[in-house]
Amino acid sequence: MPIQTDTSDAALISATRANLCDFFRHLAKSNQAGYFENDRFIRWRTQIVHPWFHGILAKFPATPGDDSFIEDSITHFRDHHVGLFTFWMEPPQTRADWESALKKFGFGYSDTTPGMAIDLDAIDESALKVDGLEFKIADDDKSAWTWTEVFIQGYGLPLGFEPSIFETWGNLGRDIPLRNYIGYLNGKPVATSCLFLGGGAAGIYSVSTLPEFRGKGIGAAMTVKPLLDAQAMGYRIGTLQSSDMGFNIYKRLGFRHLCQIENFYLQTRQ
Repeated sequence: MPIQTDTSDAALISATRANLCDFFRHLAKSNQAGYFENDRFIRWRTQIVHPWFHGILAKFPATPGDDSFIEDSITHFRDHHVGLFTFWMEPPQTRADWESALKKFGFGYSDTTPGMAIDLDAIDESALKVDGLEFKIADDDKSAWTWTEVFIQGYGLPLGFEPSIFETWGNLGRDIPLRNYIGYLNGKPVATSCLFLGGGAAGIYSVSTLPEFRGKGIGAAMTVKPLLDAQAMGYRIGTLQSSDMGFNIYKRLGFRHLCQIENFYLQTRQ
């Protein structure tokens, strides 16, 4: 998709959703054994134990003929011991395009994650300046493993997740369109972020800081650095899905809360 230059509210919302959907397309190919695509759907299954990393992306609104694919997908995820997976809709589809079709299979609906976007001309570049902070792109095995370790600690994920995160996200993030960043404070790796170029926009993912180094502006800097790199490549829009912890930080940087990220989900086993 060409770079999005329209910065109206409607265009920012569309870019926020489109970037996430393109991210799922990219993620889906990280595990060829768990990847499936036809003219209506993309389905992915990865090694990471999180529902966003196992899912379906619908390219078009529901039709009666989709029931068999949904049934097959539920069986597929259950057979591979995926306890919870997500269902996403490519824009401009809405909740109404799929709710009745999925409800009969027991899917729930979620819109708890804020979608935020920014015209990159409005970003607060001063946030980049944190004394002693340097940035490195994780583009080889050693740095990708460092990124993985810091990300897991920063997000408070269980120990033992390292191999699955490294194999899936660490290997994908070595070159555009997905690039992983490590923040070093006085030589120590303390923070991560990720830039994904898709849907005509620059998406920010995986912003994390080790707990003992929070409150120093490092997370803000880790957000701004990839966006400035994207701006230098010609991108006009930055997007992200915010956690509760990051919401006010992103607002101070100039991000606007324009939508909620919608998806359906299904628990395949109790």
